Amino acid sequence: MKIIDKTPLQDAQGQISFFARVQGTLKYGFNWYAELEAQKAVIAQLERILEKGFVVIRNFTLPDSEIVIPLILIGPGGVSVIYVTPIKGFFEAKGDQWNTVINGRGLPASINLIDRVWKLTRAFQKYLEIQKVDMSVPAEAVLIATDPGAHIDSLRPMARVVMSDAIKQFGSSILQARPIWRNEYVYDLADRLVDPRPIDEVKPATALPSASGQPASRAKAIFNAAETSQPFNASELGFAFEDGEAPPTSQPVAPKLKSSGPTPKTKVDANKGKILGLSNRQLILLIGMFLVECLVVVGAGVVIYLTQ
Repeated sequence: MKIIDKTPLQDAQGQISFFARVQGTLKYGFNWYAELEAQKAVIAQLERILEKGFVVIRNFTLPDSEIVIPLILIGPGGVSVIYVTPIKGFFEAKGDQWNTVINGRGLPASINLIDRVWKLTRAFQKYLEIQKVDMSVPAEAVLIATDPGAHIDSLRPMARVVMSDAIKQFGSSILQARPIWRNEYVYDLADRLVDPRPIDEVKPATALPSASGQPASRAKAIFNAAETSQPFNASELGFAFEDGEAPPTSQPVAPKLKSSGPTPKTKVDANKGKILGLSNRQLILLIGMFLVECLVVVGAGVVIYLTQ
C-alpha cells in the first residue's frame, strides 16, 4: 500500500517537534496530536491487509481552503474518507446523530463526529468532481475509533462506524470490494489529487471493462480533456467552517461546520488586534505551555542534582 503523507508541521522523518506540537495544538485543537497517533495505528493495520493497488493520502488540505481530509483511502473498489478518533466511552450513532451514553441515556455529544466525517466526505466528493473524476460509486464516509475502550451502538448511521476490534474486517471488506478501476488508474488518481496539473498534461488511465466488455460508463476515465479543471471553492459546499475553530489536520480535529449564509459586504481583518497572528487566548495558552515546559526541565534538573 502506497502512503502519501501530507501532514502539516512534521519534519522529513515524519516527526513533530515540541514547538511544532504546540503550534499544531493552537491551530487545530487539543485532540490534534492524539488523532495523529491514532491515524498511525490504523494505517499500520491497513498496511498489513491492503497491498498493491491501494493508496492512502494522509491529512491532505484541499487546495485554496483550510479543509484537511484525515485519511483518503483509494483502491480498485473506490474511495473512502476516514476520520480516526481516539475517543473512549459509550456512544451511539443513529442516522446523523452522535450521542454520548450516560447511565443508559443518550445525550448529544459536544462534537458530532458522524456529521463531521460526512461533511468532510462531501467536501472531498466536491473536489473529485472539480478534478473531473467520474465515480461509479460515491466516496464512503468512515469513522474509526481506535481505543478498545470505545463502545458504539450503531443504528443506520450516516457514516460507516468501525471500532478498534473491527479494523481488520474493514480492511478485508475494502480488499474484497468489486473492482471498478485498474491499479494504474488508482495511482494516477492519487497523484492527480495531491498535485493538480493542467488536464491536457495528463494521459487518462483505463478503467476496468464492464460485463458487456466496454469500459464502465461512469468510471471510464479519470480526466475529461475537453474541459478545464476549476479551483476548489469551499463556499460552494453549502456549509462553512465555524469562526474560531480550526479544520481537521490530520483532521486532526475537524472544525465544526455550519450552513453558509450570505457573505457580509464589509470585510474584517482577521488579524486585527493579534500579535504574530495569534489571538489573546492562543498567546496565553502558548505562554502557559512554555512555563509548564520550563518547570518540567527545572524539576528534572533538580532531581538529577539531588541524586548525585
